[in-house]
Amino acid sequence: MVSLADIQAAFGRIRDSIIFTPCGASEAFSQATGNTVFLKLENHQVTGAFKERGALNKILSLSADEKSRGLIAASAGNHAQAVAYHATRSGLKSEIWMPMPTPLVKVSATRGYGAEVVLHGNNYDDAYQGALERSRQAGLTFIHPFDDESVIAGQGTIGLEMLQQVPNIDAVIVPIGGGGLIGGIACAIKESSPGTRVIGVQTSKLPSMMRALAEGHPVLLPVATTIADGIAVRFAGERTLPMVRKYVDDIVTVDEEEIANAILLLLEREKTLAEGAGAAALAALVNRKTGLSGKRVVVLVCGGNIDVTLLARIIERGLVKDGRLVRLRIHLPDHAGALNRLTGIFAEHRANIVQTRYDRAYHGVMLGETAIELTLETRGPQHVEELIAALNAGGYTFERVV
Repeated sequence: MVSLADIQAAFGRIRDSIIFTPCGASEAFSQATGNTVFLKLENHQVTGAFKERGALNKILSLSADEKSRGLIAASAGNHAQAVAYHATRSGLKSEIWMPMPTPLVKVSATRGYGAEVVLHGNNYDDAYQGALERSRQAGLTFIHPFDDESVIAGQGTIGLEMLQQVPNIDAVIVPIGGGGLIGGIACAIKESSPGTRVIGVQTSKLPSMMRALAEGHPVLLPVATTIADGIAVRFAGERTLPMVRKYVDDIVTVDEEEIANAILLLLEREKTLAEGAGAAALAALVNRKTGLSGKRVVVLVCGGNIDVTLLARIIERGLVKDGRLVRLRIHLPDHAGALNRLTGIFAEHRANIVQTRYDRAYHGVMLGETAIELTLETRGPQHVEELIAALNAGGYTFERVV
């Protein structure tokens, strides 16, 4: 099992080649949660995520023979970029196997860092098995994304930084995929500050570590899709499970809407871009999953590599959830001036129309009428209620589209 000494050695090994990331207090989330909240921003690493630490420590720990054979890894994103970046910086060749559906931006970034990219299979598991077989056939040195002692020790350096940056930490909240990240951080924290609680967060779609703890061994979960793809691991690590069992106090889960909302909150309130996995820990805190109150809490934002099209959808859904974007279907007389009268109501109440759509054949529309769907920007739920009251006062037949 990885020890504190291993993590300290890793820190000395990699500290000059990775960014000592910020861990500042968040006034917004402190007020929102009733704790003193600090955000550890691993999205500030060069490749946008914490994975650089473990990948670099592993590369620097390899023998000359292992390096000379070339490196290979399987990943859908962050581990791929980390291995590619630090392999190239170390003058080594790397081959990264990625699933066929991997977003082009991640494929391009990995190639941009100098790796040869092989697209294989429909998911991470397919790419992983393909990379393992390729490693055996070609004699390449395989860099596992989480179930490796050097990788775990490298990730644990985040815990050492937290302890240096924030005195008297009551709790740290860390996302969990295969367990390498939380295993290393938990070891660093607990061996240095035993009274500090370590709370892990998994997506409810793939709670692989929770299942492993319950069963006493890793369990392969069915395939599931989640916006937290960085922690979408179906099988907990053999090496990480004992560390989680020893050092982690609790594990909670968050659902897709909670993660999406946390991404939006980080963007709006902290001007910080997080991917799904990167926002999972904050999602647990703001949705009261951790049971923490009045504590000094460090929340790990582990990465910020999110596809811009997904981000756009998350922002739009978040605005709908907050009542700042609303869609109404309104029945109107189909004659000149009817629309002008309706839009006058919205102008009077300062609601901005961003989309319109007419329909004369559906939604129970009578001859001589039309149904118009309007998407409106509002100030929030109270403003929406004002608009609804104004429509009722105007005698309109309408419904809210959800």
